[in-house]
Amino acid sequence: MKNINSVINLYFIAGTQDVAHLGGTPEENLLNKLEQALRHGISCFQFRDKGENSLQHQPARQQQLAERCRNLCRQYQVPFVINDNVDLALMIQADGIHVGQSDEEINQVIAKTEGKMFIGLSINNLMQAKQFQSNQAIDYFGIGPIFPTATKQDHQPPVGIDFITELRHQGITKPCVVIGGINESNAKLLRAKGADGIAVVSSLTRASNLAETIKKLL
Repeated sequence: MKNINSVINLYFIAGTQDVAHLGGTPEENLLNKLEQALRHGISCFQFRDKGENSLQHQPARQQQLAERCRNLCRQYQVPFVINDNVDLALMIQADGIHVGQSDEEINQVIAKTEGKMFIGLSINNLMQAKQFQSNQAIDYFGIGPIFPTATKQDHQPPVGIDFITELRHQGITKPCVVIGGINESNAKLLRAKGADGIAVVSSLTRASNLAETIKKLL
């Protein structure tokens, strides 16, 4: 596997719900946007397909789309991650799995996937970071939301721009990718504050010039 810091450098997260504003079928919308993003330099893609306007309740169709996204990522040699759904990640041999605090029991996720794919874990407070800092099975932390965001319906309150600096001061050394309201105007500042990578959804799914947006986010 690539060095995890290079994997999470510019981390694109999306599902069919994030491209519902585009014309065409959900599958075409996502695949077209993903291929553009891969062509212009994202370092990782996470398939997070859930909620309104997603294929969440059409598992066979969702799996087919996940496999097509995985195949596209492999063409570009970019790691492919599944959000939350461990069984799907194992079934289609994803490169990584990302889970939140409220998803499947974290120890169960580790037991099922360790050694088969890398593991990312969402955190939004110092206690969670300290709890998992020494756990070698967790490859990186997803931190956020940094700013308010409309992308995820059930997100925790924003942690703010200085949270990543606080984590570093408190001895948290695990690679960290930040998410939530991140765009071209704040990406460099967050990297300067101590983030190893940034994760974006709408900055890319709604970009008018995706190539230029990616250039500014890197």
